[in-house]
Amino acid sequence: MKILRILLLISLPILTQAQVDLAPTPPKLSAPAYILQDFYSGKVLMKKNADQRLEPASLTKLMTAYLVFKKLQAGKIKLTDTVLISEKAWRMQGSKMYIEVGKRVPLELLIKGMIVQSGNDASVALAEFVAGTEDAFVALMNQEAQRLGLTNSHFTNCTGLPNEQPTITTPHDLVRLARALIRDFPEYYHWYSVLEFTYNNIKQQNRNGLLWRDPTVDGMKTGYTRAAGYCLIASAKRGKMRLISVVVGAETKKKRHSDSEEMLNYGFQFFETHLLYKGHQVLDTERVWQGNEEELQLGLENPLYLTLPKGQYKNLKAKLYIDKHIMAPVVAGETYGTLKIRFADKEDVILERPLVALSSIEEGNLWNRLKDSILLFFVKQL
Repeated sequence: MKILRILLLISLPILTQAQVDLAPTPPKLSAPAYILQDFYSGKVLMKKNADQRLEPASLTKLMTAYLVFKKLQAGKIKLTDTVLISEKAWRMQGSKMYIEVGKRVPLELLIKGMIVQSGNDASVALAEFVAGTEDAFVALMNQEAQRLGLTNSHFTNCTGLPNEQPTITTPHDLVRLARALIRDFPEYYHWYSVLEFTYNNIKQQNRNGLLWRDPTVDGMKTGYTRAAGYCLIASAKRGKMRLISVVVGAETKKKRHSDSEEMLNYGFQFFETHLLYKGHQVLDTERVWQGNEEELQLGLENPLYLTLPKGQYKNLKAKLYIDKHIMAPVVAGETYGTLKIRFADKEDVILERPLVALSSIEEGNLWNRLKDSILLFFVKQL
């Protein structure tokens, strides 16, 4: 038996196909695989072959950056550290930062070289600095991929260059990785919006052309190999809404940019995202029986965002279903009810989220337990 509470605040982080159909049909793109996702809610707004395993080219460097940022954030390395450039790093082909063998280069410059110039030499130098060898670093990449839930990804180098056993991933995994990088390392994300970088008297421009023509775009990464085609992960923020697009396998640079632009414009024009509940926000207060306290506050473990077609917010309603007769002891984080979301004119539940205890309540003393046992007996008769 659960007690019903109706919330005045409503939320919907994921939509059924029926609700998605309230928005105009997504544009048809030329790329063979792509995905568009809201950063805050995680809602996928359009996709094609999003779970097809493909080569990502230099998009691989997002995972390389993720591991470097993780070490920085943990204090295990510093931006002022200097990195000795190996012959292997110096000999890397493809896009380069043009570092020189035997020289020491500040870590921060190598990060900029990897992100802005897509330097394969900088990527290998960073991998060797973090893990000793590129092979050891690749093992860390695959461990991190599993932790992040990139279940269809396998990394074989830190650059995305062609290999006998190439790196394989999917648009879905790539957007999940991009979202994790922005979420987990906001202090380092700004490097993805740098337009150009000069090292060794060689100035190179960021290959993400959207940075130059759309001021709302602030990242993230391009890639190209013959096998992968032209690839681009782009992130843009307009107002309080951030979207991430992934294009893999486009035929030309121009098409990877135009496909990304079409996706972002579609998402921003026809959808909206709102923060409905903060994590640990009190949504309900309930009586606790036989505890050393009588009131228990309930809420959601994490912030709850909604993404839905524009104009549909007013049609939503939320209800709380609370467990009846909550008994001490209560453990913080345990579930004592459910938040259910519906459209106002529909009975089907669109979403359920557990309501958790926001604090622990210990069992009361003998008097409290005895008193509440007697009171509860009469309450149950009502």
